[in-house]
Amino acid sequence: MTDSMWGYLATAGHQAGTDLTGFTVEATNGSIGKVDKHSDDVSAAYIVVDTGVWIFGKHVLLPAGTIQAIDVAERKIYVARDKDEIKNAPEFDKDKHTGDSGYHEQVEVYYGPQRP
Repeated sequence: MTDSMWGYLATAGHQAGTDLTGFTVEATNGSIGKVDKHSDDVSAAYIVVDTGVWIFGKHVLLPAGTIQAIDVAERKIYVARDKDEIKNAPEFDKDKHTGDSGYHEQVEVYYGPQRP
């Protein structure tokens, strides 16, 4: 895994220890849901987004490297992906997430730099 995909960009405005739970997540073309959980772990930082009714309760894992900006005052997170890309992402699997490095690799490949 690359550190850049699983770490917050220096320009994103992330401050370690900030609770992002409940923040609205904005794709490049609109809102996609709210942060259900997140991690600040070095080289393994991410947010899990509850998409609610938008895609029928699906949860998606977004590596921290997909985050462009965090607006703490507005409680919003802006990601550098569009709604369709997030909708078609591998679904978050809490069991695979914690014990299967292949799952993280699958997510990394999906969101990786080779994607438009």
